[in-house]
Amino acid sequence: MTTYKCFDCGKIIKEEYIRKRVRCPYCGSKIVYKPRVVNTKVKAV
Repeated sequence: MTTYKCFDCGKIIKEEYIRKRVRCPYCGSKIVYKPRVVNTKVKAV
């Protein structure tokens, strides 16, 4: 399941709400984005 995050209010939005509208259901903002997962590589000893 894909999740999006609102740029203005910071709430997590499920993909099913984005398919119907491009606005945040909480604050009405038009700017939503997919948060990226940052992977950190640790060098083995």
